[in-house]
Amino acid sequence: MIDQLTVFLPNEPGTLAKMAKVLGDNNIQMHALMVADTADFGIVRIICDTPKRASEALADEGYRAATTQVAAFDVENVPGGLAKILRKLADVQLNVEYAYCASIGSRTVDVLKLTGNPIGAKLVQAGMRDLDPADVYLPDSE
Repeated sequence: MIDQLTVFLPNEPGTLAKMAKVLGDNNIQMHALMVADTADFGIVRIICDTPKRASEALADEGYRAATTQVAAFDVENVPGGLAKILRKLADVQLNVEYAYCASIGSRTVDVLKLTGNPIGAKLVQAGMRDLDPADVYLPDSE
């Protein structure tokens, strides 16, 4: 499991740019970004090299930010690669709350927010191993 940074932003022009500038000014490298919006606010999900430091930097600037545990899997870059992983998760009763893909370094990685307990034991039961933070955060890890 890895830490994902989640940031809540007002759904207004320029707010995503300002948030990205805070991360850049603090030398935080984003590896993946996903934005979901509603009429009033956006939910920004980020995989970055130093998620705890990123959360603190954003909080210092008045942003509402938190870290969340998610699973990250190397996915074979072929048609049906994701389907194989999702089938294994379903077979052990793990639900996917949300998902997005990322290109991290030279790899394709799917980031999945899973529900079902205990997640770690069920991943083992499915014969799967998600990536360790040191596998994902390049080049520097927290």
